Amino acid sequence: MNRLSLTTQSLVFFLTITLSSCSTIDIFKENSEIPIKKPYNSFVIINQEVGIRSFNSQFIDQQVQIHLQEALEENGLVYDKTAPELVIRYTSNEDPRKRETYQNNNPYPYWGYRVWDPWMYNPYFNNRNYSSTSTYELVQVIVDFIDPKEDKLLMTLTGVTEVSSEKTKSKKVLKATDKIIDYFLYEIKETQ
Repeated sequence: MNRLSLTTQSLVFFLTITLSSCSTIDIFKENSEIPIKKPYNSFVIINQEVGIRSFNSQFIDQQVQIHLQEALEENGLVYDKTAPELVIRYTSNEDPRKRETYQNNNPYPYWGYRVWDPWMYNPYFNNRNYSSTSTYELVQVIVDFIDPKEDKLLMTLTGVTEVSSEKTKSKKVLKATDKIIDYFLYEIKETQ
């Protein structure tokens, strides 16, 4: 029964990763100083306690704090300011970028009107490629999971996504936060 349950969990995790790869949010694991040794029962979010703002938008910053806390509490962890078993710290990297797109505005195929005619098609005349520039923002949500007794990183998880407008930025940041939490909780379950 446990073997079937483990196989089912592995299949669900594989499908989650596969489907999530279609959604333009990538998760990267880095900076593991020590392995996860036990299930954690309590946590604290340093940003909330110290008053560190990690996003340019105060609204998005507060949403991430609330989202992290609610998601972990839904999974059985308790918020504890005094003696937490897990310390969470998050930050962001919001990098504005530009992308050039090229268009070929020649209405005729390279060979003219279906029959090659050197007078009809001249590669140096009316075969201009036009480019346009679009702006987007590469947003990284970086969450550190720290064991306070060892004072070492369990792992750093980074969610990377592209944002094309301010309207979608909040949603994409929260989706990246969800994927980070899911990844961390999966890692905890695998150690049990």
